[in-house]
Parts: sequence; structure tokens; C-alpha cells
Amino acid sequence: MKKLSLLLLSLVITGMHLIAQQSPVFVAAGKAIRGYDPVAFFTESKPVAGSDSFTYVWQEATWYFASASNRDMFKQNPEKFAPQYGGYCAYGMSDGHKAPTATDTWAILDGKLYFNYNKKVQELFNKDPKGRIEKANVFWPQIKNKE
Repeated sequence: MKKLSLLLLSLVITGMHLIAQQSPVFVAAGKAIRGYDPVAFFTESKPVAGSDSFTYVWQEATWYFASASNRDMFKQNPEKFAPQYGGYCAYGMSDGHKAPTATDTWAILDGKLYFNYNKKVQELFNKDPKGRIEKANVFWPQIKNKE
């Protein structure tokens, strides 16, 4: 009986741990970065909506692309094109928490894509982007898979 109780307790704890896990990628309505093409931020310097015809699953999320060539570029090197912190708010990450983002708050700094919660938060981030990125880089490994 004692072994059964320990087994049940172990299963409950494991289940709670799995429930507390969260995707390392910001997903809204089942789409990574709200269905926008991550490659287009680099190649077209603007947000471009992806298509249901060109998708790719990476890091537990479905990514959408405007073209097959953009999808293929992403497949070859997702780390180059995927936003930092999984597309979660860079400013929020620098304060140690995950926050959703708006696609119109994007910025490419030192060849990396960042998003923020909204335009007001982006203004705060832009006051010290390097300092905020340094802080966010410390927090990200600790909380990327947590709620």
C-alpha cells in the first residue's frame, strides 16, 4: 500500500510539472508569432502574414511563411530567423517574466529579431536595448519552459 501511495504521489507531481510547462515559443491562435513570417522581417523589413500553404513545426509551434522559399530558409537555420525569447516580450523577459507580443513592435538588433508587448513597452525597451537584452538573456534559460 505504501508503494502504491508513493507511486500515485509521484504521478501527481509529474502531472503538475507537465501542466506547468509552457511552450518556449509565443503562440496565439495556434500560430507562432501570430502567424507572421519570421523570415520576412529580415528580407522585407516589415511584418508579412504567413500562409496556411507554407508552414513548418519547430520547437512545439507551427510557424507560417509567405512563401516556400522563406519556409525553406527557416528550415535550414531556424535560430537565425526565429525571434529571441521565442517571440515573447523582450522587455518583459528582461524583468523576468513572459508576456505576449504585438507584431508591430518588432526590431532587428545585431541581426536578431525582438518583439515587445506593445508600442509603449517598446519605447521603454528602446531606452536601453542592450541593457535589456543582457538582462533578458540571463532570465530566458530559467523561464523559457515555465508558465
